[in-house]
Amino acid sequence: MAALKVAKSFQQFLQPKYHPLVIQTATVVNLFDVDKKSGYSNDLKENKKKHLIDTIKSFPDELKLYKEEWKDHLRFRHYDRWNLDHGTYDYLWKFGGQQSIADWTLTTDRDNLEGQSTANLTVSKANNALFHGYLSQEVPKDGISKSAGYCNMRSPSKYISFKRKRAIEDIGIYSHLVLRVRGDGRPYYINLHMKRTFDIMWSDQFNYTLYTRGGPYWQIAKIPFSKFYFTHKGRNQDHQYPPDLHNIENIGITMADSVEGPFQLEIDYIAVLNDANHQEETAYEQYPDTF
Repeated sequence: MAALKVAKSFQQFLQPKYHPLVIQTATVVNLFDVDKKSGYSNDLKENKKKHLIDTIKSFPDELKLYKEEWKDHLRFRHYDRWNLDHGTYDYLWKFGGQQSIADWTLTTDRDNLEGQSTANLTVSKANNALFHGYLSQEVPKDGISKSAGYCNMRSPSKYISFKRKRAIEDIGIYSHLVLRVRGDGRPYYINLHMKRTFDIMWSDQFNYTLYTRGGPYWQIAKIPFSKFYFTHKGRNQDHQYPPDLHNIENIGITMADSVEGPFQLEIDYIAVLNDANHQEETAYEQYPDTF
């Protein structure tokens, strides 16, 4: 255990700061598995001695990766959105073919034995991503569940040295999230999953409701990041504040409109845009902290 503590302290000391102008909560780096699914995951128990030995063996390779990160860090110049040209546009994900959706994660209430919903992520006839399935409102008769009905798709996670999860790069220098979609008339939640250290904050995220049109026509949704509202376990919080765009780990889309039936959302791309005319930090009222 002493070796593990030394390794953790070493990582915390050396961790590069990619955005020096942003004040961030110190991140604890762990060399062991953390159950962020709060008991939903499978049995993660394993031989602790073997885990420690494997960790020590992987240390040299992780140091090499860390060295490469520092090279990138030294070449890094800090940009903010005011240094970008008005209208600067960048794709986060441009869907096209099976490979473009291979690493996305699908989850439903059925996966956790909390419902009967089903979901699939496939390639449409137009070669785009197609998120579709059936939303069921049937509540399991287990004496615990009180509601049911959700399906979610989540972007791939990226990792850097020492198994640290990396935030999506450079979103913070843009003002809008842009999606080109073709929906079914049902509303979908757009989710920004944040990087959080403490377990009580693992379910924090920012959401925005995307209202889709029915029919065969495409729509382009241009969503200011200032419009995303803060939630915890899907519940809106009284205390609202702007999302920390430098700490977004994943972007997700959720179907959970409490209406039984099939759903279908075709996605061409997910992008970011800088609108120099948009100066709003948050669209919601700010209340002073009281204790």
